[in-house]
Amino acid sequence: MTGAAILALSNAYATADDAWTMDFSAAKATAADEGKDLLLEFTGSDWCPPCQRLNAEVFSQDAFLEAAPEHFVLVKLDFPNDRSGLTEEIQEQNDMLAGKYGVQGFPTIILSDEKGRPYARTGYQAGGAEAYLEHLESLRENRVRRDEALESAASAEGVEKAEMLVNALDDMGLEFDAMEQFYGDVIERIKANDPEDETGFVSASEARERLAGFQGEINQLAGAGDFEGILVLIDNFLEANDLDPEVKQEVMLTRVLVFAELGRFDEAIEGVDQAAAIAPDSEIAPQLDMFKAQLVEARDAAQADD
Repeated sequence: MTGAAILALSNAYATADDAWTMDFSAAKATAADEGKDLLLEFTGSDWCPPCQRLNAEVFSQDAFLEAAPEHFVLVKLDFPNDRSGLTEEIQEQNDMLAGKYGVQGFPTIILSDEKGRPYARTGYQAGGAEAYLEHLESLRENRVRRDEALESAASAEGVEKAEMLVNALDDMGLEFDAMEQFYGDVIERIKANDPEDETGFVSASEARERLAGFQGEINQLAGAGDFEGILVLIDNFLEANDLDPEVKQEVMLTRVLVFAELGRFDEAIEGVDQAAAIAPDSEIAPQLDMFKAQLVEARDAAQADD
């Protein structure tokens, strides 16, 4: 990297709070040296209301800034509308990491070990800094359970070993794409020790692959502007597949977005309530009331224009 690029990066880092860094590689090195984990904040600082609320209520508070660095190196990965304060290197890094960690919405908070392997995922939580610190502390137990399970599995064999490994992955609550990205070696050991799929891990993986294909079809229809076709596709997919509640919730929220795109706000608002009832304790559940309020505001504005 040239001296000018290094200077530009330094200037970019200076825009972040002193407790945070934008440099993922440096953060991993610091975490390894100091025996800490990483807290990755994927945010849209100048356009995302839940991100701004999380920053105001938690991340900018002295209680958080004093306590969190005891356990975490804090990494801010920003996706603002105005990117003039970010170097091209930082933008490329952030785009790469968003894809690698499967980030689909903001704010997304990833907790990982010093190597960048995620063990928990969360987002906005109401209640302020102290409550959020308690929330993070409970999520840190995911790594403890992960490490204990992997250590125990090392001395087991066959299906017993596979079950231990599956439990180690399940306890972290990660998306399958993230598991494949960061725990591919563990997945291969599960398959090798459970050729008859007694754990059900392979069948669950195949279901996720069907979901990925479904999402690809949605993208194609959206590119063609065929939103009515997307609604038909969603209804057929929901009817044909016995989905995990959180996955079903995400699919139903996709339908909500299509209703909103079509200006069918009453159906969209009703859809949010239906989706919330499916998985009330999901990662995105705390954001649904705000989403519903935005839809109500959009409906009222549309009716006023008429």
